[in-house]
Amino acid sequence: MPLAGTTAELLDMSHTSPSQSAATVAPHVYPLDDLYSRAGLPLPLIEPLAGAQVPEPYRSLLVHQRDMTSTLENFHGAEIHLNIVSSEERGGFYFREVALHLDGSERPVEFGANRVSLALFPPRARRLILDERLPLGRILKDCDIEHAAVARGFFRLHPDALICRVLLLAQPVPLYGRKATIFDPQRRPLSEVAEILPPVLPGQAAVGPPQ
Repeated sequence: MPLAGTTAELLDMSHTSPSQSAATVAPHVYPLDDLYSRAGLPLPLIEPLAGAQVPEPYRSLLVHQRDMTSTLENFHGAEIHLNIVSSEERGGFYFREVALHLDGSERPVEFGANRVSLALFPPRARRLILDERLPLGRILKDCDIEHAAVARGFFRLHPDALICRVLLLAQPVPLYGRKATIFDPQRRPLSEVAEILPPVLPGQAAVGPPQ
């Protein structure tokens, strides 16, 4: 469940915690920059934006203080599972790049880069994370883990070949995303994530939460 505390307080904690890697070169998209660097890939062109600069419907999907799993499931009217693009454990953390797919249609609805603080999760949740099937938002809900999601920045991205492949884009088009941190009740970062949405086509509108 969400925890109490103001967004400003949580943002302040995120700036003073040791969660940022010394290798971070673009903090508004960490850990995407870290994972690209380790893979020897240049980052795509990324332009930081204010929340008000994000156009609809992406603003409604990104500019809020909720986790993206429930937001995307409500928007698309289907539950979500994840497919792993890459993953590794390093220094007590679990890093991964993932695509979130709709159950049934298998349509990708997000590309994400995530750093998870495994030691902060109870054993059952840790096993589910490492099973690499359920998105983190679902695990937090199913395991009744108190948390708060804080959006820390927004951006426009010009996708490279990797992101085009993962999101099934026939050609590169500008995409929108956000950087968020998920905190536990002690305001420690459970996860840091960069979340990038594919184009939303005409007729793709909110249809309510999945039953």
